[in-house]
Amino acid sequence: MFATRFAPSPTGRLHKGHAFSALTAWTAARDVGGRFILRIEDIDPTRCKPEFEAAILEDLAWLGLDWETPVRRQSDHLADYAAVVEALNAHGLLYRCFRTRKEILDAIGDAPHGPAEAVRPGPHAPEDEARLLAESRPYAWRLSLDRAREALGEQAWNALSFVEEGEGADGESDLIRAKPETAGDVVLARKDAGTAYHLAVTHDDALQGVTHVVRGLDLFEATHIQRLIQTLMGWPAPTYRHHRLLTGPDGRRYAKRDQSVTLAELRAGGLTPEALRTELGF
Repeated sequence: MFATRFAPSPTGRLHKGHAFSALTAWTAARDVGGRFILRIEDIDPTRCKPEFEAAILEDLAWLGLDWETPVRRQSDHLADYAAVVEALNAHGLLYRCFRTRKEILDAIGDAPHGPAEAVRPGPHAPEDEARLLAESRPYAWRLSLDRAREALGEQAWNALSFVEEGEGADGESDLIRAKPETAGDVVLARKDAGTAYHLAVTHDDALQGVTHVVRGLDLFEATHIQRLIQTLMGWPAPTYRHHRLLTGPDGRRYAKRDQSVTLAELRAGGLTPEALRTELGF
């Protein structure tokens, strides 16, 4: 059965862009009698707040959306993600990275072949790793693309692909060859959370039976590395449908970091859900 999801992070109030994305996914499921799943992606312990989670539920209900219950909250399932990290590490696909963000940014500036080299810092020398562990220094777990490629073999690596029912940034659609190397050695377990976005989202899509990932175009590039993780773990490959990003009067896309007008503010100003849905094309 068709199943899709809307998976916001409770780091602020929802805005029109969120409403457009949620309505796009919800309508896609409703039109074919499928499932619509709401998931709370709250693995960032510093930015995610319970009050924002409550506000998400309030805003989506105001829009007229309904969803399956119970709602999965990622912070309640960190042991699930730890098990995936353990499995990947048991196959030698991960390495510890003790480097700070500043050290990695500095390495980008020093890289002789440009920034692309810096997203693949590689493991520390064994003696350095032993010393850092002895000092109880915090570390992240990174996925080694070199080891993943070797584990899969060249034929399977070159066959990595995904189906895109929407369009990528350059108009890509239909069957697209996945290029995980564009993401580099991504972090799969953060120092502060024990997991990271790419691991948690692919795990939960597989667990919850998501057949169609309907989301914004800003996440199109993430699909490449997520297909690799799905393949390494033997998880099914959903179909992808990336939609356009909603922009404000100034031409900039709506974003929390830009303090875009929230749904709560629009509601307080007298906007009805029917009017907003019409404005957004639903």
